[in-house]
Amino acid sequence: MKRFFTLIILLNYCIVNAQQKIAFKSLRYDDDINYFKNDSVETDYKRLKFIPVNKDKTTYISTGGEVRLQYFNIQNEDWGDASNDNDGFILTRYLLYADFHANSSFRFFFQLQSSNANGRINPNSIENNPLDIHQAFFDVNFLSQKQLILRAGRQELSYGSQRLIAVRELPNSRLAFDGIKIIWNSKNIKSDLFYMHPVVNREKIVDDAFNNETKLWGSYTVLNNVPLFNNIDIYYLGFWRKNADFDEGTRKELRHTIGTRVWKNKGNFNYDFEAVYQFGKVENLNIKAWTISSNTTYQFENIILKPTIGLKSEIISGNKKYDDNSIETFNPLFPKGAYFGLAALIGPSNLFDIHPSIDFEINSKINFSIDYDAFWRYSKNDGIYAPNQRLIYSGTNSKEKFIGSQIAGLIVYQYSNHLSFKAETTWFHTGKFIKDSGSGKDIVLSGLTMQYKF
Repeated sequence: MKRFFTLIILLNYCIVNAQQKIAFKSLRYDDDINYFKNDSVETDYKRLKFIPVNKDKTTYISTGGEVRLQYFNIQNEDWGDASNDNDGFILTRYLLYADFHANSSFRFFFQLQSSNANGRINPNSIENNPLDIHQAFFDVNFLSQKQLILRAGRQELSYGSQRLIAVRELPNSRLAFDGIKIIWNSKNIKSDLFYMHPVVNREKIVDDAFNNETKLWGSYTVLNNVPLFNNIDIYYLGFWRKNADFDEGTRKELRHTIGTRVWKNKGNFNYDFEAVYQFGKVENLNIKAWTISSNTTYQFENIILKPTIGLKSEIISGNKKYDDNSIETFNPLFPKGAYFGLAALIGPSNLFDIHPSIDFEINSKINFSIDYDAFWRYSKNDGIYAPNQRLIYSGTNSKEKFIGSQIAGLIVYQYSNHLSFKAETTWFHTGKFIKDSGSGKDIVLSGLTMQYKF
């Protein structure tokens, strides 16, 4: 722990004289460092972010990273079915990258990741992965305006609302894929075409493996500044998995996903509506799955604390009948960890939820939010699943639909664009279905997070 805070102090010293506030992206390879190319003021931070290789500065190296420290205490984990840890545990994550650009035609991005779990009872490979190559890819740009790019290698993916493909930010280790992608950019259109294998995390040093048991391919197109609709996403995703875990058993899965999303994220009133349909085969069973989701927010700028009220709701299909020739369980593929609230207890399969929230802007650096979520099973003939689609409880043990409700509070202190602190707590009140299926205890989760980006 002492070494952790020493590292933060050293990093803070390096950027103390930096004037530019970088807008750090979720995908760090998208960070814009153009400011440093033209800035005449030499600082330690500029020397870290922009290292020219030739005289005209068209070939350069940029470096950066992230340090995250989290403390969690979970009472009655897995609703009392897991071993209770009264002392809590600490998760640390380190990310460090180097980004080489040769003019505008070639790029190589390399990133290391170290994730560690201290005091955690039986940590998995996502929580504890001491050191591995997280990203290593190259770009070849075929057009001078950076409109057509071929990207190959290990890379992060994130699309749309992150309901289906995300970097898995909440768990300790972020998710990466091995594969190839073609990127097309124009003024109001961005389109990706890709073929990928998700990386298998392992608990030893530099041993994360190529995954030949799961495949992802497809295309994702974003249309901006569309009359009436503002922005539209249109996508197709193909998915193959050797061993898929459903309430009806473990089987081979080939699934096709088509979807569209209409969204707006500027101004006082924002919205995000999405509709998805899935078809294909799970062994000899026909897939007929779907989801409809909505997320609307409105900010009252002229009221004290500038409250933002929000309402989310989703209907996500589950299996209609056991022992028939079809399966209706929705597969969320690779969703973000905190899909419903902060605790990430339940995944988006066989579910109906109502999720109101309210956020307050205490000042320019501090925000406080409260959200409530109530969950029901969509179908009585299907169970409930974790965010990674691991079956938590089978639907054969109860005919009750109500899963439970959770209320959560979050306070975020954005000290600077580099350093942030977060405190959160969640109480999940167990419903009749979980009480019928397991120990049925309420879950209380508390967490503290410090995150530093550079």
